[in-house]
Amino acid sequence: MTSPALPPELRAALEAKLQGVSREAIARRVALISRTYRDGGNSAAIASESDALAYALARMPATYAAVVASLNALVELRPDFAPKSLLDVGAGPGTASWAAAETFSSLQSFALLDNNAALRSLALDLARNTARLGSIGYRRADVSAALAEEEHAELVVASYVIGEGGEHERRALAERLWAMTSDTLVVIEPGIPAGYARIIALREQLIARGAHVAAPCPHDGKCPLYAPDWCHFAQRLPRLRAHMQVKGAELPFEDEKFSYVAFTRMPSLRRFARVLAPPSVSKVEVTAKLCTVGGLEIAKVPHRDKTAYAKARRWRWGDMASD
Repeated sequence: MTSPALPPELRAALEAKLQGVSREAIARRVALISRTYRDGGNSAAIASESDALAYALARMPATYAAVVASLNALVELRPDFAPKSLLDVGAGPGTASWAAAETFSSLQSFALLDNNAALRSLALDLARNTARLGSIGYRRADVSAALAEEEHAELVVASYVIGEGGEHERRALAERLWAMTSDTLVVIEPGIPAGYARIIALREQLIARGAHVAAPCPHDGKCPLYAPDWCHFAQRLPRLRAHMQVKGAELPFEDEKFSYVAFTRMPSLRRFARVLAPPSVSKVEVTAKLCTVGGLEIAKVPHRDKTAYAKARRWRWGDMASD
């Protein structure tokens, strides 16, 4: 499985961009951008080179980790999936493209789309000297208006972008994303109730258009969760030294919570339950909250069933609960 840590080439490129830059000034921009992100703001607040760099330091490691976790879940279900083309919608500094490049060695073409000039410029700088991403195609365009002009791609990724508009814009964007997908579409949103609600709305819309859910759901039916519960996962990632400095962080890691859904044009051949929360492990049994083909289930695996208990002890939040 692909590591949630930024690849060495990307870490080195970010460090190079920081040379000669005031860490205090970047830290102030990081604090502002982080507040904007938490409040549901969009990339319009990123208007300069320093803004783009601050955004990359604040959000790129966590976004990368969430995209990698989502793609890893897809690979676990479809180990033979080997896409050759990627469309990264709302690409920002190119985070999802880096994650896809690390996950799929088969990728040959990378098309990126975003309307933010500062983030586009940074993405091109970060990728310029890399073997895989040095010749990416990055077009500056409004994703809600320009997707119809894009070619189809076997893998389409939209990470942390569908929340940047109203309901009408989101529904129109969902239609365009699916129309551009020749095989698989992966959508990632923040792991908060509002992000989950957007994922669920898009899920219902595209299933009605003939899409099949590959992950995380083991079915194409209605989500069995009800408020205040919501489907989300967490990915732990290491923090870069510069990341810790500009965020004023003390811990060498952070946990990114995210919601996601992966659609395919072909129905899954086999369905697996998904672990929806950290399991409780005792000497008596393992208790786990599972989403199954039949709906929500609280599984209790007793210690006396040695084989099943040993397997259940290894379950982690977000894992497939395989046979």
